[in-house]
Amino acid sequence: MGSTGQPPRRRCGAVRCPWFLLGFAVGLALGGSALRGLGGLRPPPRADGGPPLRTLPPATVNSSLAQALYERVRVLCWVMTSPSTLETRARHVRATWARHCNVVLFMSSAPEPSLPAVGLPVGEGRQQLYWKTIRAFQYVHEHHLDQADWFLKADDDTFVVVANLRWLLAGRSPEAPLYLGKRFKPFVRQGYMSGGAGYVLSKGALRLLAAAFAAGTCTHSSPVEDLALGQCLEKLGVAAEDTRDSQGRETFHPFPPEQHLTQPLPRDRFYPHYSYYPVQWAAACCSDLSVSFHYVDAVQMHALEFLTHRLRPYGYRHRYNPKTLYTP
Repeated sequence: MGSTGQPPRRRCGAVRCPWFLLGFAVGLALGGSALRGLGGLRPPPRADGGPPLRTLPPATVNSSLAQALYERVRVLCWVMTSPSTLETRARHVRATWARHCNVVLFMSSAPEPSLPAVGLPVGEGRQQLYWKTIRAFQYVHEHHLDQADWFLKADDDTFVVVANLRWLLAGRSPEAPLYLGKRFKPFVRQGYMSGGAGYVLSKGALRLLAAAFAAGTCTHSSPVEDLALGQCLEKLGVAAEDTRDSQGRETFHPFPPEQHLTQPLPRDRFYPHYSYYPVQWAAACCSDLSVSFHYVDAVQMHALEFLTHRLRPYGYRHRYNPKTLYTP
């Protein structure tokens, strides 16, 4: 499922575009991550069932910094899905990047215990996206507020590098009203975050949002989920944060890696006008500590999980070493 903040793009999976995997792997390997040594991950849970994901132990890592951030920067990930995409998308999210969240929830319009998925009292379809988002955040606020400090919303075709997200969040206070993601600029003075690239609310922001809908300060104003949420959060004084790295490269991305990384790039004519910051193409597009990509299919989901957490070239040092945001 995707945001209505930008037009859908053609998919280019790992099988059809093997060249992007090589380029992305080299970029990750040479650039690396501030959270080093994430090798030795356990095999992903079975895609055809198994226990609820939140009861599974976190993936094994050999980095004390990564483990310290896992314990200190608690991230709840809720994933927008639907009965029609549970098998083709949601189970692949569950088997890959969602394992790295502190808590994970799948939000659908019908319950599915084997995933598990929460059944929200909403319909399906693009006209229902904002209602679904509102109900999901209300559910998280009511049942899981004390289990995390940061609350990530992602679609079931979004890939997230949760370790990089923790690095981005580590220097910020979860009690402050903050809002992070891929920042767009039309229609909202401070900008709003792309729904498809995923966005994060601090605990302070989630409290304000839940109270605003309870009091009627914010209402269901539009089916355009990401824009309507951005308008509400601006009204509440929630700050839209700059999520670029110290070299000005974006960390949240509304398209798959190959559409940002390669030249010549089939440019989306709307994207440069929507992007809050000047769009950089090819190698300058994406931070070595990128957090998310959108329009990722099931095959590509598993490929990216391997490339971001397992593949390393022997003997290379990380080229990007930003200021340490947290010292355990």
